[in-house]
Amino acid sequence: MLSSRLPKDLSPSPFFAELERTKAAVLAECAVADGREGDAVGLSFIDMTVSSPVKAGLPIDLNAAVDEGRESFGCWNPDAAGWKSARETVVEYYRERGGNFDAGQIILTASTSEAYSVLFKAFCDPGDVILTPMPGYPLLDTLAQLEHLECAPYFLKLRRENARKLATDEIYDTRCFSTLVELSPMRRREGAAFRFVLDSDSLLAAPERAKILLLVSPHNPTGHCISREEWNEAVRFCEENHLILVVDEVFGDYAFSDKVSRTWQYVFNKNVIARNEATKQSLSNAVQEIASSAVHSRNDNSARENSCDNGPKCPIFWLNGLSKTVGSPQLKLGWMAFYAPDEQFEPIRAALEFVEDAYLSVSAPAQALARPLLANSAVYEARVKERLLQNWKTLREAFPAKYCPEVLGGWYAVVRLGEDDEELTLRLLREKHVLVQPGFFFDFDEDGWVVVSLLAPPEQFREAVSRMQVLDRP
Repeated sequence: MLSSRLPKDLSPSPFFAELERTKAAVLAECAVADGREGDAVGLSFIDMTVSSPVKAGLPIDLNAAVDEGRESFGCWNPDAAGWKSARETVVEYYRERGGNFDAGQIILTASTSEAYSVLFKAFCDPGDVILTPMPGYPLLDTLAQLEHLECAPYFLKLRRENARKLATDEIYDTRCFSTLVELSPMRRREGAAFRFVLDSDSLLAAPERAKILLLVSPHNPTGHCISREEWNEAVRFCEENHLILVVDEVFGDYAFSDKVSRTWQYVFNKNVIARNEATKQSLSNAVQEIASSAVHSRNDNSARENSCDNGPKCPIFWLNGLSKTVGSPQLKLGWMAFYAPDEQFEPIRAALEFVEDAYLSVSAPAQALARPLLANSAVYEARVKERLLQNWKTLREAFPAKYCPEVLGGWYAVVRLGEDDEELTLRLLREKHVLVQPGFFFDFDEDGWVVVSLLAPPEQFREAVSRMQVLDRP
């Protein structure tokens, strides 16, 4: 009766059923403890899986934004790509961060998940393959399955780097981890760091029916960010194999270092910014004003403003949205910004708009709120990043480097504690009242990994980490 798009068994796995029972028991125990007096009070429950700033005490102030956008809530102005005013707001969001898109390169969606669905419909046939990172977020497999597509993995590998020689090629085999007995910061190896990197050789195993290479940067859950070298390898692979390159950069605003680049900088900065600077120097202010007026008055379907000479030969899409930029997943507004070689640009845009026009799923209130919210996104970003960095520092100081790989950006970190991650997750919940996510949920290829969110209030995060440190061995 049900579609073959769906899993044959929709019931929760035995592990997650047990996890929910254990969580309910712990919450009940904590509720009873809260009613006791004095020393009888037990450990509080700490959720280290929270993925929403709203639930972590970091909501954005919606009142001013609602007041500013309210007049447009009742508008019905259907546009397959989304309101031009909202798309120009997204363009400004990129411009403030050094990007150089125009409104014709922006397609609005109701979410990043819907953006995936639109791309899958536009570029793939049933049975085609999406290349996804392992470890990685399991939602990607679900979205592909719902479109009758398959996922094939490429891999992120853990590399040991010496601070004195960051270019080392030495690969640290994660299977060599021994069980963690003592988690003292003194055990950290000075001058060494461990971080996940793209295993570009694993791309060579891609099936013939591969259509899309999906990069996630910053990566969920490892915190890996795509370097220029990795980017060049990925682009070259897509060009040689006629693939579409899709970059999920929903955590793009939350890099932990100024040395981390957004991947669209690798495409546009070298070609477009240099040309724009030369143009600015050669044009008088009056001519610039006339040119700008002409650009903004033209129709979106005309030739795009920032065609990129000698750019990549494959189409590239960057996915983002209000869910992470302003911590508001409930508003349901995402977008894709895209680049394509000149001869492919208009056919691709027409295909995307055809799919979007069948649904018109982006609401008027969401589009009306885009401008007032994104105008203040940098302030919100700084507020969230301060907490992320504080919690990452706490985690890094508590665990030796080889058990806690470096995080370059995003909201998550991973820790390897050296035992079965299912049992470890349940023991942390039962004994320490700390909820984490097991590594197998993200397809880590060995046991012992757990995933934690960096969004928790710092005092809660510090307490949870201290409990993780003293977890008794079985």
